[in-house]
Amino acid sequence: FIFNTFLALPVEQRRIEVNLYNWIPSGDFSAPLTLLLDPLSMVMVTMVSGVSFLIHVYSTGYMRKDESFARYFFYLNLFVFFMLLLVLAGNFLVLYIGWEGVGLCSYLLISFWYERESAARAGLKAFVVTRFGDFFFLLGIFLIFVNFGTIHFGSVFEKAPEVLSTTTATWIALLIFAGAIGKSAQVPLHTWLPDAMEAPTPVSALIHAATMVTAGVYLVARCYTIFELSPIATYTVEIVGLATAFISATVALVHNDIKRILAYSTVSQLGHMFLGLGVGAPGAAIFHLLTHAFAKALLFLGAGAVIQALHEEMDIKRMGALKQYIPATFWTFAIGALAMSGIPGFAGFFSKDAILHATFVHGGVLVWLMILLTASFTGFYTFRIVFLAFFGEKRWDVHVERPIGVMTVPLAALAFLAIVGGYMGVPHALGGMDKIGGFLAPVFSS
Repeated sequence: FIFNTFLALPVEQRRIEVNLYNWIPSGDFSAPLTLLLDPLSMVMVTMVSGVSFLIHVYSTGYMRKDESFARYFFYLNLFVFFMLLLVLAGNFLVLYIGWEGVGLCSYLLISFWYERESAARAGLKAFVVTRFGDFFFLLGIFLIFVNFGTIHFGSVFEKAPEVLSTTTATWIALLIFAGAIGKSAQVPLHTWLPDAMEAPTPVSALIHAATMVTAGVYLVARCYTIFELSPIATYTVEIVGLATAFISATVALVHNDIKRILAYSTVSQLGHMFLGLGVGAPGAAIFHLLTHAFAKALLFLGAGAVIQALHEEMDIKRMGALKQYIPATFWTFAIGALAMSGIPGFAGFFSKDAILHATFVHGGVLVWLMILLTASFTGFYTFRIVFLAFFGEKRWDVHVERPIGVMTVPLAALAFLAIVGGYMGVPHALGGMDKIGGFLAPVFSS
C-alpha cells in the first residue's frame, strides 16, 4: 500500500522525512530519531518486509516441533525490526542502531540451538568478526561529524562535493566500506557467514536474502555520493567485490554440505553487487540485491525442506532421487537454481547482465572476463545440488517427511518472484523500460 502511494507521487516529492523526536541534543550537535523514505529505502523496505513475511510463514511449519518456538519468533521479528530501522534511517546514528541490532539478532539466531557447542561458537564468531568491521564504520561516522558538524543524510550528501577533499572522502569511504566488508562477509571478513549455517534453515534464508548481509550493500549505495569523490575507494570496492565473488564461487564448487554451498554462493553474489557499486552501477547492484533475495530465499527454504525430509541430512552425496518424493520442493528449487544461475528469462539473468555490462564498459576486459567466469561457476555449483539431491539413485534409507502446506506456499510465491522479478529491470536495449533503474535514478544522481 505504501509502495503504491509512493509511486503515485511526482518524482521530486519522493523523499519523505519524519522526525519522531530529538533524541540527543548537545550544544550544536543534534541527533534526532529521523526516518527517511526515498526510492532506495522504499525498495529495501518492500523487499525486506515481503521476503521476511514469506520466511515467517514457512517457519511456522519448519519450527512447529521445536521447544523454543516462541523464542525463535521473538528473535525473528526483532531481526526484521532492526533491519527496517536500518534501511529507513534518516541519519547515521539511527542507521547505526539498526546496524548493531541486526548484528545482535544474527548472534542470537545463529546460536539459537546453543546447547550445541558448534552453534554457540558460530554465533560468537559472527558477533566478533562483524563487530571488527563495525568499529571502523563508527570511526567513519565520527569523521563525518568532524567534517560536516552533522550526521543527517541530506546535509552530508548535499555538501559532500564542496566540503570533502579527495583524501578525506577516501578515508571516510574506506572506513564505511570496512563496516560493509564485515556485515556483508567480504574478503577477508567473510569467514563468519558459512559457519552461520548452524542456525535453523529459515534463519539462514533471512540472513542471506533479506537482512544482515544485504545491509553492507545498502550502506555503500546510501553513501554513494561520498564514494564517487574518491577513485581509490571505488577501486577498492571493485577489487574486493571481484576477489570475494571469485574466491567464494570456487569454494562453493567443491563443498558437499547443501547449506554451506548456498552460503558461499551468497558471499559470491554479494561480491557481484559490490563490483557493480565499484564500477559505477549502483542501480544494477541494488537490482541484483532484489533478484538475489528472491532466488536465495527460495533456495534456502527449499534446502530446508530437503533437510527436514531426510531428517537433518545435509550432505548432498547422501541424497538422490528426491524428485519423486517431494516434487513441489524439486520444481520450486529448480526455478530458484535457474534464477540464481542467470538463465535468460529468469530474474537473475537481467540483474547479473546489468552488472556484467557495467563491468565491461567501466571495469576493463580483464575484470569482465573474471566476473564472467565467476558467474558461470554459479550454474555449476547450483545445479550440482539439483542433480545430486533430486536425481540419480537413492543414497538414503529413512522415511521421507514431506513438507506441509504452510511450507510449500511460500516456496511457490518465491518461485513466482524468481521468474518475474527480473522484468522490472529489462534494459532499453532489449525494448524494456528499466523501471528499477529509473525509479532509483534520483537517489544516485542527486
